[in-house]
Amino acid sequence: MKVLVVGSGGREYAIGQALKRDENVEKVYFAPGNGATWQLGENINISDHNELADYIEKEGIDLTVVGPEAPLVAGIVDIFKERGLKIFGPSKKAAQLEGSKIFMKNFLARHNIPTARYIETDSIEEAFKFIDSLPAPIVVKADGLCAGKGVIIAPTHDDAKKAASEMLSGKAFGEAGTKIVVEEFLDGYELSLFAICDGKDFVLLPAAQDHKRLLDNDEGPNTGGMGAYAPTPLIDEELYKKIEDRIIRPTIDGMAEEGMPFEGVLFAGLMIVNGEPYTLEFNVRFGDPECEVLMPLLKTPAGELFDKAASGKLDELKVEFIDKYAVGVVMASRDYPYKSSEPAEIIVDEIVHKELKEKALIAYAGVSLIDEKLMATGGRVLVCVGLGDSIKEARDNAYMLCGQVHFAGKQCRSDIAYQALKGD
Repeated sequence: MKVLVVGSGGREYAIGQALKRDENVEKVYFAPGNGATWQLGENINISDHNELADYIEKEGIDLTVVGPEAPLVAGIVDIFKERGLKIFGPSKKAAQLEGSKIFMKNFLARHNIPTARYIETDSIEEAFKFIDSLPAPIVVKADGLCAGKGVIIAPTHDDAKKAASEMLSGKAFGEAGTKIVVEEFLDGYELSLFAICDGKDFVLLPAAQDHKRLLDNDEGPNTGGMGAYAPTPLIDEELYKKIEDRIIRPTIDGMAEEGMPFEGVLFAGLMIVNGEPYTLEFNVRFGDPECEVLMPLLKTPAGELFDKAASGKLDELKVEFIDKYAVGVVMASRDYPYKSSEPAEIIVDEIVHKELKEKALIAYAGVSLIDEKLMATGGRVLVCVGLGDSIKEARDNAYMLCGQVHFAGKQCRSDIAYQALKGD
């Protein structure tokens, strides 16, 4: 089987690594890929979706797996399916679960899926009135895609009003913020849960937890994610069952009822309040860096999993995971997330430690190949992933690998997975 992965980040690199472990996958392509994905397969510099479909037909590629949200929201799945090409991901209509926060919140309300109290509005007066009715802090969200940055947790009513004003005026997020969602703040702990879906059936992956803040102790600005670990001990069988019965199953059934069956990865961002799950948001693809810690735990061949899901045949497959933990530490460039950094050469020491060779790996993200040298050119440069029989062992392996990787200005948190290791 030949498989093409759409995207260029650490998530897509990790998917490529998982596909390479599948002995039935003969070749992996990336469109466009990054400066390290050539180590796993072939990079294709085609961005137009129709041209990419032409290439897939010409090369006889059997399956396409879409990594990021933008091509999904733009309708790449619809284009490919119209041409009879097999593709793993949701349709343009189904991708509204991520593409429009208003669509998502109204969908949750229609299907009685637990979420925070909210209003959707393009009226500054209505927004202010609802803000005044809520206790602080207050959450203000831009409706459209904002590369993970369109959510403001305002500590005071005045801050919430300022955020709403800047969004609705177009000053903060342009067109993406000209309609907003204002909602109550839920006080609990966050979980990321991913379901592989085929339109009618789904498989839950081990629950992960990511770390959004730049600095240790969850301080500093929000980022795209500075690390993650899975599975998290903050969930048990009872909570898995609540999430499955109250959130995932009603979503899959509701999307099918509304004529837009959900195929692909459903990423539920959840808040657990006193043992009860609430839906903060849906994304329609793997999280990054959660994907980088989930893919190494997958025991079932990745190509087979994505192929069955894209074919509506998940019920034919027993999906299994190895009995290990994974911790991923993001190594970022000097000026992330404030501005772009100068390109810096990446040097990885030869790994002589036998256990580290077997229990750690790198997923490359913001990297380019310049004059045959691998250079850090993006904000989040790579993810060092450690595996272990415990979260502590996995974390220690991840940080040992971090010590083998060098580039000017590298930065990373030193406390990834601290929530699970308190007292250790």
